[in-house]
Amino acid sequence: MAGFSGIIGHESIIGHMKKSIAADKVTHAYILHGEDKSGKMMLAEAFAAALQCDTGGPEPCLQCHSCKQAISRNHPDIIYIQHNKPNTISVEDIRQQLNNTAAVRPYAGKYKIYIVDEAEKMNVQAQNALLKTIEEPPEYAVILLLTTNAEAFLPTILSRCMMLRLQAVSDDKMISFLMKQYQIPDYQAEICAAFAQGNVGKAIDLANSKDFNGLKDDMLETVKRVRDLEVYELAEAVKRISVFKLEINDYFDLMMIWYRDVLLFKATADVNRLIFKDEVYEIKSQASKSSYEGIELILDALQKAKARIRANVNFELVVELLLLTIKEN
Repeated sequence: MAGFSGIIGHESIIGHMKKSIAADKVTHAYILHGEDKSGKMMLAEAFAAALQCDTGGPEPCLQCHSCKQAISRNHPDIIYIQHNKPNTISVEDIRQQLNNTAAVRPYAGKYKIYIVDEAEKMNVQAQNALLKTIEEPPEYAVILLLTTNAEAFLPTILSRCMMLRLQAVSDDKMISFLMKQYQIPDYQAEICAAFAQGNVGKAIDLANSKDFNGLKDDMLETVKRVRDLEVYELAEAVKRISVFKLEINDYFDLMMIWYRDVLLFKATADVNRLIFKDEVYEIKSQASKSSYEGIELILDALQKAKARIRANVNFELVVELLLLTIKEN
């Protein structure tokens, strides 16, 4: 945990949190809504640390006793709600860890802060139990609900919480961060940022992932060779791609980035705007051999392939149809 200053993007949420602390107008219940790995926990922990910081400022100092406890997740007044069942936060979890302890005043800090990660896993009974505390909270209680799916909450929960929606972080900010923090070249940072689609946590995972590099390399081999394959050779290509069956959506997303690069170069001849800058020779070659309509057909085929995979259509058939479309266009 590095405080607000260590968080990439989400300036509006950080600004709101800092202002509420400075004005002493902290709401009793917040919903932090965003994709998995988008930064919800970092924001929640920085907010909690700032609320408890001995300096009383809007930014955690990270040096005081309270901040050090928050960093190590040992602060007695910052409580993380745990649940034993992997897909359910039960009514017992909420009652025992939150409701039954909320009436006890903070041990050391100004606030008693509850962080409920994966809060969409609360069943209806758990949400109704939580509602009792949200409706009549102690003045020192702050409840932070972290979720990827706010629609799973009861309307009564939604109406009584401050909703903070995490927005996509710009590619420029992610690229700069990845290059500085992980010492990777610009083209690799650009691929990770484009693929992560505004999700910093996902971009970091990709920058550190050997599996992702293997996925990317195989995808590049496929898009470079598929036009020259004979029809009878497609079966072997399908077999090779099947190794990535569990990551096939990622595989297709990388292919979409590739063909968008081809389309972009064909339309603008601007090398600087490409994601796969290190493959500019091949992109130029494919752009010269492809029509605008053909590239659009390939991009449309990729979307259809993703939809068919979600619908559990036969994997080999989906990939073979896709490769045929790419070969023909």
